[in-house]
Amino acid sequence: GATISPQYGGLGLSASTYAKVVERVSAVWMSVSGLFNAHLIMAQAVERAGTEEQKQKWLPRFASGELRGGVALTEPDCGTDLQGVRTKAVRDGDDYVIDGNKMWITNSIEGNVLAVLVKTDPQAEPAHRGMSLILAEKSSGYEASKLEKLGYKGIDTGALRFDGVRVPTENLISGEEGRGLQQILSGLELGRINVAARGAGLARACLEESLAYAQTRKTFGKPISQHQSIQIKLADMATRVEAARLLVEQAANAYDTGERCDMEAGMAKLFATEAAVENSMEAMRIHGAYGYSKEFNIERYYRDAPLLAIGEGTNELQRIIIARQLVERNPV
Repeated sequence: GATISPQYGGLGLSASTYAKVVERVSAVWMSVSGLFNAHLIMAQAVERAGTEEQKQKWLPRFASGELRGGVALTEPDCGTDLQGVRTKAVRDGDDYVIDGNKMWITNSIEGNVLAVLVKTDPQAEPAHRGMSLILAEKSSGYEASKLEKLGYKGIDTGALRFDGVRVPTENLISGEEGRGLQQILSGLELGRINVAARGAGLARACLEESLAYAQTRKTFGKPISQHQSIQIKLADMATRVEAARLLVEQAANAYDTGERCDMEAGMAKLFATEAAVENSMEAMRIHGAYGYSKEFNIERYYRDAPLLAIGEGTNELQRIIIARQLVERNPV
């Protein structure tokens, strides 16, 4: 319940404080930060867009850990382009009946509930007006299977099938159809700050372990930290870490003040996650064969880092968001 308001049982952490927590956790084990990121995006959607009755019903249970979950957005043929979702929810009396498939969903196996992005009006134009966000607890017709991954192994990631899953209409967030995409995008701003903080934390871990190793590993009669080629790598790694942390801080501060921060969050996510990828590669090179060994953490960092450039919107998408916002904010 880190970012959930105290009135609903949470800690009420600001995005700035939350980002610092995420960075520290990710420097030790990135998977843990992913576990609560998905959960808190779901909670943010309810807190920002839900009715007061929904907030009272769900948020205390999210904050206490009684219920753990995430967001079900991505589908087998639809990731970054969320308007292409095919999972549908058809109203039947006091229920919605959900049918469809979702992919790469965090907390879908061990969790209890998901905020599911669905089509409630497949004919709507533009498409986002036919999309809604519904809280679906595990029930008959819900099937989840584990997906095997290169890295990020400390958290469950699943492929989902909804086969006639019945959900009460009162679980429609805000009680209004057609607002689902807007509701989840507001949560994804916090999610991208989380991913950016993860990148900064992972990049920092790569730097710290490389710096320590370089001062103890000796070649040609001296520590490798005294070789110019290693010094250049360490300098670049450190600069990336500090720049990433500043971008994360800027995005988090904007979020805390209620400013629109999709560009700032996109910049932080883009730079910090690329910093993690680059630092993990440099850490591998500094450690040599030991970096490729399970004996050191470096091989885990190397496997975990690429996910950050994909999750919460690919880095290619972040570049497009940044460019569009630059033009919109600076008209000629």
